[in-house]
Amino acid sequence: MGTIICQICNNTIDHFENEKVSTLYGKCTCCDKEQKKASK
Repeated sequence: MGTIICQICNNTIDHFENEKVSTLYGKCTCCDKEQKKASK
């Protein structure tokens, strides 16, 4: 089982089935919205 973690706030976004245990980093919807507001 793997985990997707937000690279900004470190919250768990999702879990996925995989042969190996791994951690992937992405952006959650909350951080993505705030980052777009900050860039305006």
